[in-house]
Amino acid sequence: MTINKPIRQFVAQDLKIENWDSISVYFKDLAERDINSIEDFKIWLKDNSELEAIIEEDAAWRYIKMTINTKDEALSKAYTLFVSEIQPQIAPLEDTINRKLNSIEFTKELESDPAYHILFRGIRKALELYHKENIQLISEVATESQKFGSLAAAQSIEHDGETLTIQKASSLLKETDEGLRETVFNKISTRRRQDTHSFDELFDTLLKKRHQIAVNAGFKNFRDYKMETLGRFDYSVQDCYDFHSSVKQVIVPIVRKIQQERLNLLGKDKFMPWDTQVDPEGKAPLKPFSNGKELLDGTVNMFNEIDPYFGDCLSTMNKMNHLDLESKDGKSPGGYNYPLYEIGVPFIFMNAVGSQQDLVTMVHEGGHAIHSFMSRDLELTGFKDVPSEVAELASMSMELLSMEKWGEFYINEDDLKRAKKEQLESILKILPWIAQVDEFQHWLYEEYNHTTEERTHKWVSLCKEYGTGLTDWTGNEDLLETSWQRQLHIFEVPFYYIEYGISQLGALGIWKNSLENKALAIEQYKSALKLAYTRSIPEIYNVAGVKFNFTISHIKSLADFIEIQLEKL
Repeated sequence: MTINKPIRQFVAQDLKIENWDSISVYFKDLAERDINSIEDFKIWLKDNSELEAIIEEDAAWRYIKMTINTKDEALSKAYTLFVSEIQPQIAPLEDTINRKLNSIEFTKELESDPAYHILFRGIRKALELYHKENIQLISEVATESQKFGSLAAAQSIEHDGETLTIQKASSLLKETDEGLRETVFNKISTRRRQDTHSFDELFDTLLKKRHQIAVNAGFKNFRDYKMETLGRFDYSVQDCYDFHSSVKQVIVPIVRKIQQERLNLLGKDKFMPWDTQVDPEGKAPLKPFSNGKELLDGTVNMFNEIDPYFGDCLSTMNKMNHLDLESKDGKSPGGYNYPLYEIGVPFIFMNAVGSQQDLVTMVHEGGHAIHSFMSRDLELTGFKDVPSEVAELASMSMELLSMEKWGEFYINEDDLKRAKKEQLESILKILPWIAQVDEFQHWLYEEYNHTTEERTHKWVSLCKEYGTGLTDWTGNEDLLETSWQRQLHIFEVPFYYIEYGISQLGALGIWKNSLENKALAIEQYKSALKLAYTRSIPEIYNVAGVKFNFTISHIKSLADFIEIQLEKL
């Protein structure tokens, strides 16, 4: 497909956001414009939407470029300029515009449309949460949190005369040579230990500032504040606790059973920390591709087979250079799909090193990308800004829907079955980690006056509740105690993590439906993605053909389904 940036109707075509003065005139116009009819109101909404899209896309590119090369100080400064100098000046004017919107009588005429109801509901919540004294603090938190990426990106080891990123070095922990695994594990651990204190100090700084933001907004703690700012209209803190409890009762015993079987195959009484990723039958790690081009070409082919439109989306991104897939020195860890609301074509960033997990990451981010394409023609930017519970439904469903096409990367049938088995087992294994990280964050901010020692004690106790007890950490206890420091979300996007668990349940439902009626499941999936955020989360899940539910009974039914599928492999 051919994508062109839309002709701007309000903002200058050649606008470059170099400072606050570059855009202040547009906010002034929106704040002061007279609105005398429903037609005036609709034009005003579109103009505001256009400005939002342009500014968000500018910020996105600054972030993308910075994470691709954290060593380029100019790129870091460009991002810091936005979050420290431009964004703080936007906040009060956005509040003024939101207040104006909320006072306009024509909102009632539009609110009969569910899309506008959802949008206006979010704006009213933003009005409740806005406090002028938080502008500077929010800017400071944004600046501080980016230090996590810089610290993590700077971590590397020397091995066999080569400098390896931690991501690339970690792939060696799947090798069958235990001596190699132990050597690499120790090198990674030694490097991580160097930054333990820095990560603790960084989090303490973020914790203090976040708590103050919450207090300024009238909340008892940052957890309660964040539940509101994340727009969790459709579930509560108690629902999160129910999710934690369900995972402990249903999923943890299944994971323990899987891990015990792996341990038996290894012929050991306990895993050593470097044993947890190796194939228990002594098979070499799966390597579905050797470079970024192979990964992309294979994924496009798979997506074309699932639905030609899906493949076209990735091909278009490739033509537009909206992909950066391979791991390299100075690149931030992790992977993401960043929506670009003006052009409507997102950007995929990841650190591929040739592993099976990289393939999963690619199709995951590809699911996000398809979501962006399918919602790009919605009228307002606010309609496209989906909550994570919906965004991750798109991406996690694609992981599972693509599985039947993984033969594109695996000619050998045994390798294909092994890859599928790894995927299903990894889903079961990740659910306890998601619940543990979320429960930990609830504690972190409820007990905001905690000491480093208390934080460590809480994390270790959660490791016991959510873990299998099958790994011997003797001599490496400190690595277990600080393992939370590797979770980007805790530092950069607090409380954005349980969404992965909730969405995983929905994705399993979509996959289950696809095994019963593939064509219908794909159509339901596409219909849900087209909605973006023009309906409530439960309604979107319903359109996708699944339940928005994380009770014990529902989770058990899905766990039973996975176990049946595993038996077939």
